[in-house]
Amino acid sequence: MNFFYGDENITFERVNRQKAGKALIKVHPDCRVQVSATPDVPDAELIKAAKKRGRWIYEQLRTFRAQLEHVKPREYVSGESHYYLGRQYLLKVIIDPSSVQGVKLYRGKIEVSVRERNVDRIKSLLEGWYKEKAKDVFKSRLEAIMTQAIWLEQKPELRFLTMQTQWGSCSPNGRITLNPLLVKAPRECIDYVILHELCHIAEHNHSERFYRLLSQVMPRWEKTKAKLDGMAQKVFL
Repeated sequence: MNFFYGDENITFERVNRQKAGKALIKVHPDCRVQVSATPDVPDAELIKAAKKRGRWIYEQLRTFRAQLEHVKPREYVSGESHYYLGRQYLLKVIIDPSSVQGVKLYRGKIEVSVRERNVDRIKSLLEGWYKEKAKDVFKSRLEAIMTQAIWLEQKPELRFLTMQTQWGSCSPNGRITLNPLLVKAPRECIDYVILHELCHIAEHNHSERFYRLLSQVMPRWEKTKAKLDGMAQKVFL
């Protein structure tokens, strides 16, 4: 579906969801626009809702397009910059036919040891390293944050899944799924995503009550979210 904001023809995808509530509009870092609502909501109402948020959608698209212009695809070569917990580290690729293949953080660099120059292998090793680090960091942060989530009776189940456009999600039964790539972001951004999903256990929709609860446990969450959104392309690449 589409609508015009000034001279801009904005196209968006309809996403059906089960729970009732206001239409939820999301602009992804790759410039995809999605509007979600229950299947019974007519297309005309979704277009109307999107038009009401036209200025915000347009500004989000403009921001993400500007970021995309300056982002280069990863080449996985020595000297390339990679993120971990919000800090930039230089990548050092060590090629040694007799080496034990693996990744380690050493003297301010992320070192990847391989037996031969193979971009796919280097990428795979690095992704595996991020996933292992993410498991430790996310479990630790969840433990620390649990004291703030007083509405929880028990610690939720935690799952790890690499996603292209989401930091995390919460299932109807309270299982939290986190994107391992989030470990590239600063700790406060990780805490924000975890708290966001924990709030969904109490309030499943992005309702006024949900944002009121989120603001109680993280008063400056908007600033943290903006920081995370600002580095989205660097994290997802």
